[in-house]
Amino acid sequence: MKINTALILCAGLGKRLNPLTLSTPKPLLKLKDVTMLENCIDTNIKLGIKRILINTFHLGPQISEFVKIKKFPIDIQIIEDGNKILDTGGGVLNMIKHSQDNHFIVFNPDTLWHKNYVEEIHTMQKFYFSKKLNNILLLSHRKLSFDQNLKGDFKLKNNLLKKNTNNDFIYIGCQILDRALFENYKERIFSISEIWDKLLEKNELNGFESVSEFYHLTNLNIFNKLKDF
Repeated sequence: MKINTALILCAGLGKRLNPLTLSTPKPLLKLKDVTMLENCIDTNIKLGIKRILINTFHLGPQISEFVKIKKFPIDIQIIEDGNKILDTGGGVLNMIKHSQDNHFIVFNPDTLWHKNYVEEIHTMQKFYFSKKLNNILLLSHRKLSFDQNLKGDFKLKNNLLKKNTNNDFIYIGCQILDRALFENYKERIFSISEIWDKLLEKNELNGFESVSEFYHLTNLNIFNKLKDF
């Protein structure tokens, strides 16, 4: 089995990158003359993804126009959050209504996705299906993060995630989710962490370790450092 549909979360306000994001949505900020979104889309093409759904809210028309002009060699559909930003969980729920697939790979374009991730994500996908999971998150140890101020989100052991006072793994913005996780959710504003927390309570939140260097557009300071990196 393989995943055919990717979801890219592009609705955020990007407040930590103000004033840049007051006029340009964060996914369209450039590093080495390539937008974060283009970098993410190219990674999905290398993964063999057949279709991409992108949600928008803040400065959404700019993202729609960008995708239209670039003419990427992949089926891309823009899904608007609507009158209110739906947050990560609500955004995913809104997007999967536009697909018949049961399994989705979800990306945050805030991460600088590079070629080393492709094989890791392929391996994560094989693990997901071989173990018959309904979720798995890609994580990096804090020591591999360009931004050393980022705090860890989870503890990772034997591909299971937990939380305590010494979390040394960071969720880096790529996860595989089963549609069934959203069965009891109605359209509303909610974070994907709401689903994660329920899985944590049952000891059923899964993780996969990346050993690649992790670059993330955390804030304006990090963005300026990465531009000169």
